[in-house]
Amino acid sequence: MALNNQHPHPNEETFDVVVIGSGAGGLTAAVALANAGQKVLVAEQHEVAGGWTHSFTLEGYRFSPGVHYIGGLEPGGHLRRIYEGLGVSGDLAFCQLNPAGYDHVIIGDEQFDIPAGLDNYKARLKARFPAESAGIDGYFDCILSLNRELRQLGRLRPGRDLWVPTILRWGLGTARPLLNHFVQDPHLQTILAAQSGDHGLPPNQVSAMVHAGIVGHYLDGGYYPMGGGGAIPKAFVRALRRANGQLRLRQAVRQILVERGRVAGVQLANGDIIRAPVVISNADPAMTFGRLLDPAYLNWRWRRKLQRARYSVSALSLFLAVDMDLRAAGLDSGNYWLYDRPDLDTLYGLGLTDHTVRTGEVPAAFLTVTTLKDPTKLHSGHHTLEAFTFTSYDPFARWADQPEGNRGAEYEALKSRLAEAMLRRLERLVPGLRQHLVFCNLGTPLTNLHYVAAPQGSLYGLAKTPFQVGPWAYSTRTPLPGLLLCGASTLSHGVAGATQSGLQAAAQVLGSRPRDLLTANSPPPAIYPSEQPDQWPAHLQQKIAQRQAEMLGVV
Repeated sequence: MALNNQHPHPNEETFDVVVIGSGAGGLTAAVALANAGQKVLVAEQHEVAGGWTHSFTLEGYRFSPGVHYIGGLEPGGHLRRIYEGLGVSGDLAFCQLNPAGYDHVIIGDEQFDIPAGLDNYKARLKARFPAESAGIDGYFDCILSLNRELRQLGRLRPGRDLWVPTILRWGLGTARPLLNHFVQDPHLQTILAAQSGDHGLPPNQVSAMVHAGIVGHYLDGGYYPMGGGGAIPKAFVRALRRANGQLRLRQAVRQILVERGRVAGVQLANGDIIRAPVVISNADPAMTFGRLLDPAYLNWRWRRKLQRARYSVSALSLFLAVDMDLRAAGLDSGNYWLYDRPDLDTLYGLGLTDHTVRTGEVPAAFLTVTTLKDPTKLHSGHHTLEAFTFTSYDPFARWADQPEGNRGAEYEALKSRLAEAMLRRLERLVPGLRQHLVFCNLGTPLTNLHYVAAPQGSLYGLAKTPFQVGPWAYSTRTPLPGLLLCGASTLSHGVAGATQSGLQAAAQVLGSRPRDLLTANSPPPAIYPSEQPDQWPAHLQQKIAQRQAEMLGVV
């Protein structure tokens, strides 16, 4: 074990478990283990916890780049059971997005609103596409079967037989054959695949299982954390501290220590040594094995996986504030998926390239108004919006070695041109938007690389192609004894997928089942309807009224 300390006498401490990174997976693992009596330390390189779930403030406006809606929070929902079982739900509140249209799909000039509830969704689709009624039923039956069989696989025990015919028929391919088999109308296919931005791939490249998982996750609607995405890590940090766990911010890990063929702890960037027989890395495997640990500790299969890994798409992220009444302009708490035409294979294929950087065209985009989801977020009477369009990392790579915030005039000019291109695209939905701007800031793939250490600025870890998910993704277990992984490149991505990966990693440390760690039985999270703030508690109604008065210039 070779150490290169910044000071000659490093401090040395001992813990049962060190967790590298405080994303949804890392914090879940840490809370589950601390609740079980383990002495846990979470080391986070950023100044705030949360990874992709963190929020940040610019000029008083609060943004959450990685959390726009979450599913599974209805009574009995999977994510709700985890939050209640870990003891974090009592510190969380969520805003339920418009149940009549939590996702708005706009194809050219045509809009389709996806409602909460499978029966509602199917009825609306059949009313719009009556000739496709049988195919719509068959498609959703298939989606439900894929998700049911996947859950059965997760509960499989050695020596037990399992029959998963739908997975064998569709699960090893992409979403495109599944869509083509059940429905023919290109607009209908586009609506059914409209949430492709939640994984970032064209339907002809994404795993059918990932596509089915996302569709199933949101069938009962979408929810937004009150206060923004950062409310989630705040609740987890409170639970961690109640269980005597520790979080240390601005504490980057320099290397994972190995002694006698197994993990021995970590060395921090300041030279301090943290001894621990278990390390759980929420850092991406590319960083874990490329920067923190010598890949020589891996077997040939893992080294080959590292060499062949293809990462997910990156994005241009536009953060806005406007002095405009956006509800009067026709917007609501639902998300807006903007597509120039009903051809998602082409549109998302362009998002994997430098198309927008090269041409200034934005053929597809995502828009959300966070202050219509959570009206308590109004600041100075202004609405905040977040918009995204996909792009490859390549056009930005030449600035990667330059410091954040000081990459030169050419880089800033490029950002300005791209922000203007995105604003032009948004004005097709919200005319006059640019005349009401009071704040505008653009993030690039380099922003993602800097703040959340995402390889190539990727949004979702490994690209979710058929042979980079499931058994072909990274396992939470590694060949090095004592080292486990969690996060978007393991079980799944997004808040729910990363959370499940952290629970899985904690269960493997303790030799238990994940559900055995959900013992807190805390109260359900508060849920308020975004479209009916008059039904919120009085103190929140008063807060909203004050913010709206500021918008109208009364205060």
